[in-house]
Amino acid sequence: MGRFKESLWGMLLVMVAFCGLSGALLAWVHVLTTEPIGQAAVKQRIDAVADILPAFDNNPVDEGVSVDLDGEPRPLHVYPALRDGEFVGAAVESYSSEGFSGDIVVMYGFDVSGNITGYRVVSHAETPGLGAKMEQWFRMPEGRRSVIGRNPVADNLTVAKDGGDVDGITAATITSRAFLDALHRAHECFKAYCETYNNQGV
Repeated sequence: MGRFKESLWGMLLVMVAFCGLSGALLAWVHVLTTEPIGQAAVKQRIDAVADILPAFDNNPVDEGVSVDLDGEPRPLHVYPALRDGEFVGAAVESYSSEGFSGDIVVMYGFDVSGNITGYRVVSHAETPGLGAKMEQWFRMPEGRRSVIGRNPVADNLTVAKDGGDVDGITAATITSRAFLDALHRAHECFKAYCETYNNQGV
């Protein structure tokens, strides 16, 4: 019986030591990876903003603000672009919870008139080969796919199946609706930003 107790205590000590060592190792890895992951996320935003906006000479990411829209559960982020001190547009990081596989996050660019200057898909979990095509589909010149140069106020930017003027991704109508849902949310945020910060009134 005495040997059994000693054996049990020995096993418990080993398990406690193992758990403590594992926890310390995980904490160390977390510390090592947190900064690089954060830097990668910032670089992704900088690259996206530069890709989808007119030429600018400020730092939109550093000057970004969060905008709360009525009825929205979370704020959207706006990155304003300036050239020679003049407002030339903004990028808006938007989202939709209507994707086929959950949330999609897309950054859209707008010029001062609210016309779409570009977009970049930030994250999604859509089906490879179908919904994942949105990264390219809505900039293609074929048919009525592209949203670039169009304006959510002047154009009916909903999928053709719903009576709109945008050709949805083949066999991925749900993803297409989500992409356009995020686009309209981004444009509403852009308008709110302009009214608050720039008096553009788009």
